[in-house]
Amino acid sequence: MADEQRKQLLEGNRRIVERIVVTGELVLETPAHFGGDDALGFVDMALVRDPLHGDALLPGASIAGALRTYLRTRLAGYGADEPRGKHRDDDLALLFGYQHDDDGAQSSLLTADARSRFPAVELRDGVAINPVTRTADDKKKFNLELLPAGVIFDLRLELLVRAADANKGAQDDQATRMVTAFAHALQGFERGEIPLGARKRRGFGKCRVRSWQVRRYDLRQPPALLAWLSQDAHGAPTAQGAGPSIAQLLGVADRAEPDKRAGFTLRATFGLESSLLIRAGGDEAGQPDMVHLTSPRNGKPEPILSGTSWAGALRSRALRIAQTVSARRRAVEYIADLFGPQMTNANVKPRASRLWVEESIIEQPAEPLIVQRVQIDRFTGGTLPGALFAEQPVFAAPQTEVRLEITVQAQRGSDAESQRRLEADAGLLLLLLKDLWVGDLPLGGEASVGRGRLQGKCATLTLHKPESDDGPAWTLTRADDRVAVAGDAAELERMVKLFLEEVQA
Repeated sequence: MADEQRKQLLEGNRRIVERIVVTGELVLETPAHFGGDDALGFVDMALVRDPLHGDALLPGASIAGALRTYLRTRLAGYGADEPRGKHRDDDLALLFGYQHDDDGAQSSLLTADARSRFPAVELRDGVAINPVTRTADDKKKFNLELLPAGVIFDLRLELLVRAADANKGAQDDQATRMVTAFAHALQGFERGEIPLGARKRRGFGKCRVRSWQVRRYDLRQPPALLAWLSQDAHGAPTAQGAGPSIAQLLGVADRAEPDKRAGFTLRATFGLESSLLIRAGGDEAGQPDMVHLTSPRNGKPEPILSGTSWAGALRSRALRIAQTVSARRRAVEYIADLFGPQMTNANVKPRASRLWVEESIIEQPAEPLIVQRVQIDRFTGGTLPGALFAEQPVFAAPQTEVRLEITVQAQRGSDAESQRRLEADAGLLLLLLKDLWVGDLPLGGEASVGRGRLQGKCATLTLHKPESDDGPAWTLTRADDRVAVAGDAAELERMVKLFLEEVQA
């Protein structure tokens, strides 16, 4: 009976032979929001906080989910489903556990909650804009807490390496595959390709791990087992440093599996024609009634053009373009597929945007200038009593620049239909770039008095194809009143025509 019980116990045991503990410093490159609950109701969208210390908290579930999504998209492409059934040979399931099984299996990766080192908080207002009137929707204003750029989290992940399965023979590469998949997933943090938190597709949550430390505990050796039980960092071989990659520290190939993600990237640099104002209320005594939005960068406030402002203006103009060349219903469906549906009622099924846009720092603006304005009574032609106000927009200097970065993900997988739709989306982005380039698409508020107009300087367009490092690329540069194109200009024209065919279908 004892032998039978021992056999059953061994069959249910995961036979862990090694524990690999990886720690690192994760640094926010843009503001981030990890949602929590504000019991007092001072903030509409509060940060989740550690109840004991009060520091901002990055839940381990968020870290694990982001790693799993990143690895899945690299291995199978955007929009790929989780493998169903007992895919014991699947690297994703081997690392993160098996979903959709009757019996299921635990993840081999343990992810700890991470606390922020500095409890700094940035408050930002948000508002929903009506695409028809281009004004704020009624009762659609809110505020949210953000962790500013530069905040550091201490990551800790632990990988459980199991013994080889006896049913597969003595020589089994399961442990090697697991460690390799682990390294390739962590490369997303190393390269800054895994954003975290809310509104990732609008520029929030960009982060990067700047240093790694790897400790390996061979549990078959009593000293290492005791070191792990006592959390003794000196009882296991340690590899660390800011220079070596995580793949090198883990001793696996630095190059990941062929990247099956398909997408289109647009990077453009603009000059500012006159001034720009994205309203933010003054939070200090003596400040103007309205100041331009700023965000801390490298210890000082910098004027920014938020990702939500970019996306809102681009969505409104894209819808207008689509409605000009197609029926309204088809135009709305096309734009909703690219930017995500507008949640006008409870019956609308939410879906994430396929278009990612980054926040932009307004570089080298002119010296701040406060402008006094007054509202005029249209009937008398005189000033309205009490309608004097001050504002502080960002003014242009000859060297002022604003950089735009947009990435569009393919719909699903990498088949021919998905590739055709991606190229059509690229054609729409070319039309939007044209309107930004010539100053026909203003950004921010007070466009009626000439604010928010840009002047195109240069742009780079890249079409990323699955399992290919280098896709077709084009470069646009301003040459007096013309645009010089480096690359196949006919291919750009074909993508615009493809957009017209798709939206009119």
